[in-house]
Amino acid sequence: MPRKAMHELGFQACCLWCDAPDTGAQQRCGACIRHHRTVRERLAARPADDPLGQLAKEIMAMAATPHRHDHDEVHGPTLMEQQRRAHALNPTAPLPTQDDVMAVFDRFKKQEKTNVIRDIANQTSPHRTLASSEDAIRLGEGMFALDPSHLEQYGARTVPSQPIAPVDRSPRTGEDTALTDRIQVASDTPKGLDDDAVEILEAIEVRQRQGKREALKQALKDAKTLVDDDLDF
Repeated sequence: MPRKAMHELGFQACCLWCDAPDTGAQQRCGACIRHHRTVRERLAARPADDPLGQLAKEIMAMAATPHRHDHDEVHGPTLMEQQRRAHALNPTAPLPTQDDVMAVFDRFKKQEKTNVIRDIANQTSPHRTLASSEDAIRLGEGMFALDPSHLEQYGARTVPSQPIAPVDRSPRTGEDTALTDRIQVASDTPKGLDDDAVEILEAIEVRQRQGKREALKQALKDAKTLVDDDLDF
């Protein structure tokens, strides 16, 4: 089983491929955890534009979240094997029996069903005095009465006293894509990872999302240019 510390560091894949005995207090595990903690700290300290550090971070992202990168042409088979090994370690829950299913039905039958109308009626005091029909009619007439003076300008066009300058809405994208990407990546990031590991993984995923969006924008711009050129003829 992957050690908790290795999982928090984002290197639980190393435990899945390790041949050390699956027992506690292993000196080999302690040395491995200390080594990978140093690796993680060095990765976090490297400049964002460093090619070697970027490659190492991408490999770390693959090992920490193999289900997102198992389509990779080079590392895909290894990542799928990693997921298979992780799944094999999970305890298999027994299938429910017929008695278990019947117990669920019996439990639902015993639950009291809610009825909003009945519950509100039960809360009404029996000593409460209801309004008479005359009071109800008078109250309704007061609620729906309209002042005739309010209808004189109904449908008339508003004429502003000052000219209204047009607003340039071209730079408004209608959506903060950077914020949307960060929120989506944060929700998809596996729980239980170390803060630095989460930061590295989220930065890589956000950059990939933004790169795909920029490539799509450029493709649409090129397509629009081709269409406009054809229309000129």
